[in-house]
Amino acid sequence: MCIEMVCSTDTGQVRDHNEDHIGTDKSLGLAILADGMGGYQAGEVASEMAVKTIIEKLGTLPKTHFHKHRKANHRYHSATVLLEQAVLKANQIIYNLAEQQAQYQGMGTTVVAVLFHDNFISVAHVGDSRLYRLRGKTFCQLTKDHSVRQELIDCGYYTTEQARHSRNKNLVTRALGVGSQVNVEIQEHKLLAQDIYLLCSDGLNDMVDDSDIYTILKQTVTFEEGAQLLTQAANEKGGKDNISLILVRSTQMTHKAKKTWWQRWFNFFNNDKD
Repeated sequence: MCIEMVCSTDTGQVRDHNEDHIGTDKSLGLAILADGMGGYQAGEVASEMAVKTIIEKLGTLPKTHFHKHRKANHRYHSATVLLEQAVLKANQIIYNLAEQQAQYQGMGTTVVAVLFHDNFISVAHVGDSRLYRLRGKTFCQLTKDHSVRQELIDCGYYTTEQARHSRNKNLVTRALGVGSQVNVEIQEHKLLAQDIYLLCSDGLNDMVDDSDIYTILKQTVTFEEGAQLLTQAANEKGGKDNISLILVRSTQMTHKAKKTWWQRWFNFFNNDKD
């Protein structure tokens, strides 16, 4: 698979600064989005540290680590475990900084991180930043929010629609940096050609219904246009929070694209003109 990535982040209509942070590393097939919390500047420090730590942690590892097959007695692929470990490392660094410097006490951040492989994705998330997938005509949320709102939905106190208007919607039950340990939720999904993945902060999905997000993604021609229209829709609905998103699309490589330079050289001299 080849992947195409487009990122967008916007302060919104109400906040005076942006506490979200996004990052990608196409060579690793890595996309990360974090939504910081903890007051002026502290939240943006936490989200930036989370993204940078995960990229640096995974970037220093030999790429062969990501292509090892899952062992028969292991539930997850080694790449998924490495992603989880990188998120745990980010939690440790953010927590230690908050403990050492008074101005950062209480800071934290959500995170959703995805590693794209040839035939599957590894996902790690903490908090209420989300991962969606559009596959054909099916649009679904792959992550489950770690939030008071989601717990109230699970116990039947709210319907999903009622929860959208509740006062509890921004209260997360897990975040990086607020404790010395954190439970990172990891998962794996099959990757198909033409899948579209959306990582977003709650500044998007709190303002724009899933059905409207789906419509925008299906109707836009380019990723750049899609990112712009999604951000615009959130701002038009009030833009009450920072709005950040990453769009990723997988495409099947052609036979010619798969060939290395020495294979093309060999084929040329053997009259293979494909």
